[in-house]
Amino acid sequence: QVQLVESGGGLVQAGGSVRLSCAVSGETFGRYTMAWFRQAPGKEREFVAAIRWSAGAAYITNSVKDRFAISRDNVKNTMYLQMNSLKLEDTAVYYCAADSGGLLSGRAGDYEYWGQGTQVTVSS
Repeated sequence: QVQLVESGGGLVQAGGSVRLSCAVSGETFGRYTMAWFRQAPGKEREFVAAIRWSAGAAYITNSVKDRFAISRDNVKNTMYLQMNSLKLEDTAVYYCAADSGGLLSGRAGDYEYWGQGTQVTVSS
């Protein structure tokens, strides 16, 4: 079993930046795919970014590719989502997820483990 705990969310002004963290623990996850999803009020959960834990290969959805970055620290067992130039539409609960298959995926159904989420609210 893998445990995921997100942190770093909060209130930020439009145009600002924030870095989210996902602490990972439990079974060996070195070959896992890790990802960030987000869910805005009244909307479905959507993919943001994913990374292969061992190799560091990453993919970010086109809608935020020029503003967000995903990374991981193997020593701290932590994944990060750096979000820059935030917009009002970035307001959402951001979730950390893990897939034992190790294949980059943007589909929520492919991920087996989920954190509880951290709220990011962007104000004008």
